[in-house]
Amino acid sequence: MSSDPAREPARFDRGHTDDLMTFLAASPSPYHAVATAAERLDEAGFRQVEETAEWDGTAGGKYVLRGGAIIAWYVPEGTAPNTPFRIVGAHTDSPNLRVKPRPDSGAHGWRQLAVEIYGGPLLNSWLDRDLGLAGRLTLRDGSERLVNVDRPLLRVPQLAIHLDRQVNEGLKLERQRHMQPIWGLGSDVREGDLVRFLAEEDGLDADAVLGWDLMVHSVEPPAYLGRDRELLAAPRLDNLLSVHACTAALTAVATSGGTPAAIPVMAAFDHEENGSESDTGAQGPLLGTVLERSVFARGGGYEDRARAFAGTVCLSSDVGHAVHPNYAERHDPTHHPRPNGGPILKVNVNQRYSTDGGGRAVFAAACEEAGVPWQSFVSNNDMPCGTTIGPITAARHGIRTVDIGVACLSMHSARELCGADDPYLLANALVAFLK
Repeated sequence: MSSDPAREPARFDRGHTDDLMTFLAASPSPYHAVATAAERLDEAGFRQVEETAEWDGTAGGKYVLRGGAIIAWYVPEGTAPNTPFRIVGAHTDSPNLRVKPRPDSGAHGWRQLAVEIYGGPLLNSWLDRDLGLAGRLTLRDGSERLVNVDRPLLRVPQLAIHLDRQVNEGLKLERQRHMQPIWGLGSDVREGDLVRFLAEEDGLDADAVLGWDLMVHSVEPPAYLGRDRELLAAPRLDNLLSVHACTAALTAVATSGGTPAAIPVMAAFDHEENGSESDTGAQGPLLGTVLERSVFARGGGYEDRARAFAGTVCLSSDVGHAVHPNYAERHDPTHHPRPNGGPILKVNVNQRYSTDGGGRAVFAAACEEAGVPWQSFVSNNDMPCGTTIGPITAARHGIRTVDIGVACLSMHSARELCGADDPYLLANALVAFLK
C-alpha cells in the first residue's frame, strides 16, 4: 500500500453510521442486502462475474452473487497467482418470521399469514409491532423479482392481560399457534391471496409467480437513541452492520490507488442463523470455489492455490454481547464489553469462536494501525456460547480465522441496540486489516 497520505483510504466517522442506517432500511431481506452491497460495489468500479461464465485473470474488482450471498474481491495489477487473501466474513440473514408455502390462512373473521420461525428470534420482540413483508418472487421464466412492502401490513397481536393475568410472571409463546400475524379482515380466505396482493403491488401477473422466499420485517426505521445520540437502535444489526462495514472497507481499499500485500475479499453468506448448511451458507463450497477460480484465472495451479490459502487470514465479523446493566451476572465477571469501546475480539477455547493467540495478534495490529480501541469477549463459563461462520471457515478451507464484531444489546430481537461509534470504528479496523 502506498505510504502517501493522500492515497490512503479515507477514515470513517459518524457519517458511516448515518450511511449504515440507510443500508439497513434498504435491506429488509438477505436478497435486498446483497443487491444493496452490489450497487455500492458497482459504483466503486467492481463488476459482477457469472459463475457459469469463463473467468479471466484481469485485475480489478469483481463480485459473485448467489441468492442471499455475495463474494467480492479486488486484484491489483501484476498480482501473482500464489498471493494470499485477506477476507472479512459476515452473514446477511437475521432471525425472523418467514412465509410458508401455503401462506393464506385465518380464523374467526381475521385474515392471517402462515409463517415459520427462522433462526432463534426473541419471539416476544415481534409482538404488537408494525410489520412489512419483503423477499423475492421467482417467476415462470426463471427470473427473480425483489419485493418490499415497507409499510404497516402485518401484526402479531398479543393477548390482553385481562385474558392472561399471569403474563407478567412469564410469557409463554407457542410457535405454531401464537406467532401467526394478521393482515386484514374477512371470512372468505382464498388460496393465492398473498401472491395476488404482491403481484399487484409490483405490477406483475400473479400467474407468472411460481415461487417465493418471503419474510416479515419491522417497518420502524433505524434511529439514534440517548441523551447525546450515542446509541443506535435498528433492526438487523446482526449482522448487516458487518456486511455494511466490510463493503465500505473493501471499496475504500480498492479505490485508494495503492497495492495491498494480499488480495482483499468480502464474503457475506446466508443462513448463518440456522447452521450455514446451504449452497449460499458458509458450510457450502462457494467461498473456496471463488478463491480457487481466482487463483486459476491468474494462471496458477494447485501449488499456487495451496500457497495462497496457507497465507490467508479471515476476520469473521459478527455482533457480540455488550454487558447488560440489568443482567450483569450473566456475563463473565472480568470481560464486560461496552458500547463505543471499539470492536470486540471473541474468544472461546472450545472453538465456538475460532480466535487463537496468533489471530489475536493480527487483529490487535490492525486496530493499532487504524488507531481504534478494541475489547475482548468471552462467555460466562456457566452459559453456553454461541458460534459464527468463523470455525466453519477455518475448518472447511484451512484458513486462519479470527472472530470479531461489535458489542450490542437485544441480540436476535426485532430491534437491536449498539453504540453509534462502533460501526465506523469497526470499518476503520477492517480497512487496516484488508490493506
